[in-house]
Amino acid sequence: METTEDVQMLSFQIILHAGNARSHAMEAISHAKAYQFNEARQKIEAADKEFNDAHHMQTKLLQEEADGKQTNLSVILIHAQDHLMTAMTVKDLAVEMIDMYEKIQTLEG
Repeated sequence: METTEDVQMLSFQIILHAGNARSHAMEAISHAKAYQFNEARQKIEAADKEFNDAHHMQTKLLQEEADGKQTNLSVILIHAQDHLMTAMTVKDLAVEMIDMYEKIQTLEG
């Protein structure tokens, strides 16, 4: 990254996409709880698209570091990485909960 401002902008974009992905994952859980499984899966797909955008930005940082360019670590970048990993965990749990609610519906039926 060229400047501290570039790293900050990239960090905020990662936070934005990770936050959107987390929101989609939480909405997926709500749909699954209501046995709306198609809608739940659509929300997981939307989360995956947001994660893809975040990963592109993260990959840019990794590629630059692999090329020998040092990135100044900042609290914002660390927060962005933490936010991304937490959102990924929420999405993974949402996928498991969708499966769980499908099994519950089957057992109730």
